Amino acid sequence: MPKNTKIWKIDTQTVNAMNPEIIEIGQQLKDGKIIAFPTETVYGLGANALNSEAIKGIYEAKGRPGDNPLIIHIAEKNQLYSLTDKVDYKAELLIDKFWPGPLTIIFNSKGKIPKNVTAGLTTVAVRMPNHPIALAVIKASGIPVAAPSANRSGRPSPTSAEHVLEDLYGLIDGVVDGGLTGIGVESTVIDVSAQQAVILRPGGISLEELKQVLGEVKLDPSIINKQISPRSPGMKYTHYAPRGEMWLVTGDEKIVTDKINSLAKDKIQQGKKVGILTLEEHKNLFKNGMVLAHGTKNNLYPLASHLYQALRVFDLHKIDYIFAEGVEDKGIGLAIMNRLFKAAGGKVINLTNDS
Repeated sequence: MPKNTKIWKIDTQTVNAMNPEIIEIGQQLKDGKIIAFPTETVYGLGANALNSEAIKGIYEAKGRPGDNPLIIHIAEKNQLYSLTDKVDYKAELLIDKFWPGPLTIIFNSKGKIPKNVTAGLTTVAVRMPNHPIALAVIKASGIPVAAPSANRSGRPSPTSAEHVLEDLYGLIDGVVDGGLTGIGVESTVIDVSAQQAVILRPGGISLEELKQVLGEVKLDPSIINKQISPRSPGMKYTHYAPRGEMWLVTGDEKIVTDKINSLAKDKIQQGKKVGILTLEEHKNLFKNGMVLAHGTKNNLYPLASHLYQALRVFDLHKIDYIFAEGVEDKGIGLAIMNRLFKAAGGKVINLTNDS
């Protein structure tokens, strides 16, 4: 039976945990309701992390595979100690530097979280979001809140309340509309439960930033070699996919531009609608199709923040084929390239001068 999805519009500038609406939202989460709210990365779909039935509702609403664990969101550091027995010095360094912020840390679980949160793993993923609404809602609820992205599984993640409603209206209890999110790609996931710190998912905190704090940090081999199975269970699934067929085109700039123009022209001649995702300095180089340009080579953050929105715009215009220009996989670029690869379902055209 469809749910009556309630919408709260909250001002990020004045929100606090004592706002009457925030108190209401917090109580509903505590009582087992499923409510989407903004974070600094994307909108999260929140439920009481201590309530297995509420967690079941997240999986049902999203159509999420049961072996894909959830990230738990907290508002205060002392909440962490109810989830794990061990916070070692590496984790302490990361918490001091990056919390609240877009960093999820993998800890050994204390075993008190329902198994459908951790997908039966002995570890638990935790982060403290850096968003006034998220922090106020979690604080008002008085509980740890499990919150994957608030979209149907496989779809581009939501960066606005409108995106959430497009995917989940009638399937969830409520949406907190706090406007657009900032970073636009999900948190970085790092595992410090073993001796070697390993990034399982690139995101809002870069490899370079993490190395400045911890020294040695490795990337999970699957991030570099797509043929290797990822350690992070959720990373094996299709994510972020638009409805049109998407290709990631990488390599030398001039060759990439020429190739995309050629592919776009061919598809348009076949009667297909084409979308092109590129950088601001390249937008005038593309002559065919619908061109969306965000960010520059020297500042990729606008591309990160608009990436999922762009894919949804292509969907809105019923684009049949999308060609996305690759970027340098340094800093936030590593997260962008990871999301583009996933959105394209692994379909990559790699070009060099020797091709």
